Amino acid sequence: MSIRLFLLSSAAAIAPTGALAAAAASPATDPDTIVVSASPLERPAEAALSAVSVIEGEELRRQAQATLGETLRREPGLSSTFFGAGASRPIIRGLDGERIRTLTNGIGSIDAAAASPDHPTPIEPVLAERIEVIRGSGLLRYGSAANGGVVNVTDGRIPSTVPEKGVNAAARGSVSTVDNAYEFAGGANVLIGEFGGVSVVASGAGAYRDADDYDVPADPESNVLRREEGEELAPDVDSVTLENSFVETESYSGGLSFIGEKGFFGFSVQQFETEYGLPGGHGHGHGEEEHEDEEHEDEDHEDEHGEEEEGGVFIDQEQTRVDVNASLNLDTDIISRIDLFAGYADYEHTEFEGPGEPGTVYDNEGYEIRVEAQQAQRGNWRGASGFQYRSSDFSVIGEEAFVDPVDTDQYGFFSFQEFTFGAALVEGAIRYERTELTDTVDNIDRDFDGFSASLGAAYDLTDTVKVIGNVFRTERAPTATELFADGPHLATNTFEIGDTELDTETAIGVEGGLRFRTDRGYLSVTGFYTDYQDFIYLRDLGITGADILLSRGEDDEEELEEFGELVGSQFTAADASFTGFEIEAGAELGQFWGVDLTSDLVVDYVDAKLSEADSTGSDQLPRIPPLGVIFGVEADYLDFALRTEVEYSAEADDTASFELPTDSYTLVNVYADWEMAENVFISIAALNLANDEARQHTSFIKDVAPLPGRNFRFSLTYRY
Repeated sequence: MSIRLFLLSSAAAIAPTGALAAAAASPATDPDTIVVSASPLERPAEAALSAVSVIEGEELRRQAQATLGETLRREPGLSSTFFGAGASRPIIRGLDGERIRTLTNGIGSIDAAAASPDHPTPIEPVLAERIEVIRGSGLLRYGSAANGGVVNVTDGRIPSTVPEKGVNAAARGSVSTVDNAYEFAGGANVLIGEFGGVSVVASGAGAYRDADDYDVPADPESNVLRREEGEELAPDVDSVTLENSFVETESYSGGLSFIGEKGFFGFSVQQFETEYGLPGGHGHGHGEEEHEDEEHEDEDHEDEHGEEEEGGVFIDQEQTRVDVNASLNLDTDIISRIDLFAGYADYEHTEFEGPGEPGTVYDNEGYEIRVEAQQAQRGNWRGASGFQYRSSDFSVIGEEAFVDPVDTDQYGFFSFQEFTFGAALVEGAIRYERTELTDTVDNIDRDFDGFSASLGAAYDLTDTVKVIGNVFRTERAPTATELFADGPHLATNTFEIGDTELDTETAIGVEGGLRFRTDRGYLSVTGFYTDYQDFIYLRDLGITGADILLSRGEDDEEELEEFGELVGSQFTAADASFTGFEIEAGAELGQFWGVDLTSDLVVDYVDAKLSEADSTGSDQLPRIPPLGVIFGVEADYLDFALRTEVEYSAEADDTASFELPTDSYTLVNVYADWEMAENVFISIAALNLANDEARQHTSFIKDVAPLPGRNFRFSLTYRY
């Protein structure tokens, strides 16, 4: 065990993180919870004009997984890009990649996750204090990359308030059976002292996770794929190990905040490292067949996965990040407060073709600054305006580099204005954005100007019923990959071609909802429709990578053989529409023999189609999540809580060109929690209790890498 691992484990054993803190179990967002991500004009969740989920306390502690995508997968309207245990990004209403902004404490994650589904977001969910998910396109605060939604992870690395007791701390340890995993996490905020009326608070946190290859309840290769390839159906098995699905992650941070009567200033430094296998034999290339029958060994890891493991392709990722956050209360007649959010990150990951065989290297060095000024409230009118600047130097270097190095600069100006008229609340927002991209190899410059606007309103029909409505128009500049890609992308088994002539993508949409809440239950129904002009997506051309090379006069036999099985794909702009709904409901069922029973329900659906069918006659966009339903019942008695839930995903049979359908699945999960002593909690989870085969239609590797099988997870949590 390395010295660093020993220190992390020791800190976790004695040391806050919100995912570790226990709160009263609740299937619904507390209506009094203040939502800070949707708008600079903070308001309770119940008054938010966008569809909002806030995951914290008990719910976050139960849902926290190794990746952000799997942590949030069961929230309304969400799915994930699932690429094994180590890589999974959130998908919101069928949108992912650069249309979803993932933030840490209000600043972008500054990584390479959007470039490929096998790249994770360098965020540690178990260290999160709370996670806010904002669904919808009216999010002009964060730029065009948020036109599908925002996920903001708050982890408390920069304290803005003084701990009540001078110290708050928490620690958690857990083990699980499906992958022989163990995990430690812990942190603390400590008041160092007061100097001249300014309180100085230090923060520190760390987490470590080690998981072997996980077990699956069926042969990794689906029968759908076997039938497509004319092979015999897979034999029935109870459990089999999915090769090369291991993950090892460590994260640690330290920060300092200066807190006074007029505001605060704080900064933090974080190091995130992860090493994980890419299951499914998708073939980053060489040596894969040579190693495919070898197993991942559960050994002490100081580069063991990279140096001693005889498995397949794996990724070694690390990010060093520095964040600054400040707020100053001016209390003038014009400006009441100014907030500063800033972050810098140096990100790199290396894709190893096999033991000691480093291949393609992804690098992204960037920073982001956002300054917001809150206007002094005047009667029924308040507002906030701000400036945002983002810059990144992104490069992919190696034999499988499919895009040239690209420099990107983006700046934007935005303003939110809110008015209240009795029972009605109206908010309007506008944003101007300038994006400049430069391919530094071919010296190609593309500049884009984007204008976006939204208008939303909420009206209280009664004390318990509220209606919500939004209309919006947003413009998004194409990304570096969409413009300049040209080469093999083996993770997705594609040979990708960009289009340097792509223009801005325009979304015009409407969203409406009804919210009902009493002391005994709640109901929220949201419907949405978004019409995209020049929607940019990766279109399957129906040819191979070898066909593309031959069409260019390239006849290298080794390259033709290596890339001959890749699917030729082109980034294309076409009109499209997204239509869907989300339903959230919950009710108190009553008390029986001292046991309080409650139930909750989540239903979500999205349909995404091209305005015109492609050359194969299909108008369906690829990897759109099917209908999902989650129903849960919870029983609480004294210090005990027992929750049982059923998760259903419908069959995905309306597919895009060359896309295989996906069978439906049903998972049963059971959670038991016990507060055995003050601030000491024991939790046991039985996940996929029936050991059913489940494959996510949104995953590129769904037909070779199912979700984990039956898993028992035991956790011990302490908070102070």
